[in-house]
Amino acid sequence: MSNKKQRPLSPHLSIYRWGPAMLVSIINRIVGNALATVGTLLLLWWLYAIANGPEQLDYLKSWLDFYYIGYIVLIGLTWSFFQHLFGGIRHLVMDVGAGFELKSNNFWSLMTFVAAFTCTALLWFYIFTNMLEA
Repeated sequence: MSNKKQRPLSPHLSIYRWGPAMLVSIINRIVGNALATVGTLLLLWWLYAIANGPEQLDYLKSWLDFYYIGYIVLIGLTWSFFQHLFGGIRHLVMDVGAGFELKSNNFWSLMTFVAAFTCTALLWFYIFTNMLEA
């Protein structure tokens, strides 16, 4: 009989140390799925409203203005888009072979979140200032 420890066949998430790179990778998959589902449903609803006249379009607008839930969904979709965009750019750079050093990888992982939040804030600041002027 062997005295060897029983070791897992493959590592599990509970074994890995969580870091920014792991978080960005998981968030990138989540926001990609969110864009695919929520974005597609919202696009289809918008196309349906356009095809069926101004009454349906007003109904869609009323849902988007309902207690600001629509703005929360749209801002969330905007953040998801930018997060997925910058995460994809980071992965593209890594596919070229750059950015694998631990400090560099962690830095650019965190910068994807900073860039996504910054671009989302700037875009919605622009949208809200133009809404106030109109």
